[in-house]
Amino acid sequence: MLLLPYRSYGTATRLYLVGRVLDDEPLPAPADRTSTLRGLRLMWQRIETDEVPGAEIEVSFGPQTARVTTDDEGYFRLNLTPAEPLPWNDGWHPVPLRLVGLPRDSRLSGDQPHAIAATATVLVPPPDAEFGIISDIDDTIVETGATSLPRMFRNTFLRHYRERLPFAGVAEFYRALQLGRNGKRNNPVFYVSSSPWNLYDLLDDFMRFHGLPAGPILLRDFGLRRRNLREGHLDHKLREISQVFDTYPTLPFVLIGDSGQRDPQIYREVVRRYPGRVRAIYIRDVDAARTGTGRDTVVTGYAAEIAATVPMLLVPDTAAAMAHASSIGLMVPPPANGA
Repeated sequence: MLLLPYRSYGTATRLYLVGRVLDDEPLPAPADRTSTLRGLRLMWQRIETDEVPGAEIEVSFGPQTARVTTDDEGYFRLNLTPAEPLPWNDGWHPVPLRLVGLPRDSRLSGDQPHAIAATATVLVPPPDAEFGIISDIDDTIVETGATSLPRMFRNTFLRHYRERLPFAGVAEFYRALQLGRNGKRNNPVFYVSSSPWNLYDLLDDFMRFHGLPAGPILLRDFGLRRRNLREGHLDHKLREISQVFDTYPTLPFVLIGDSGQRDPQIYREVVRRYPGRVRAIYIRDVDAARTGTGRDTVVTGYAAEIAATVPMLLVPDTAAAMAHASSIGLMVPPPANGA
């Protein structure tokens, strides 16, 4: 059985916890080379999970304890209020979790869950953060081919994370934004994607290996509940981004996405909902070769709508985004060649 907390976020007075309980064995560490057959088998293991509904989780934080029960698909979500406002250390707060109960009618009810424990980590940005960064993942950080199902499957399941490379300069760009102008490295980074939670560990391993800043990874529940069936890419991402904005009502943000799906439309709506809160928007052009899809025209149209308040740039590469971010004071300019 697995107790899987996902990295999340909060404030000095509220911690948001999210995770899942599965009746599955841990997946094996990915091999450096994965055959098609093995990739298909691992894909099936990730998708065909055995959720544990009605499991009871005990959460401990200082002198406090709280309990939360998993939903029909094994997920748990909890808002925890610390006894006292939290000081800022390195931004991350560990929260111990323990599985303490299983539903009586479950075939697992005879198991002893008490030995199953895990630690959630919750990001609490400091009061002097200059801004936050919200980024898409697929085709923004790494080439996924989200607009082509066969290519997305091949890139996601048949290639080891060490073989998949982020777009040139992405890790350096995000680290520079996290560092900001004050050099404190305390600007929070959030990753929002429509990929399913089943891919969480793959994405986490990829980001860690390639040096991207650690941050909450906010994915999507692909379950069969009515809300999940009707909630699309746009609704999911807009909801997650809005929750981040509402959690930090005085913090401005930089938004980063790509032109392959609906990031420009989503970010335009964010600007409308939260006037004065977005510093810049960078959209990676997935059609730099000009395939004739017209996505660049759509992006420039959205950019024109919000140009009076927020720059939305369609950029061919990370270098172009870095140059603009430096010019408007979001980060220290990178050194000149050879400097």
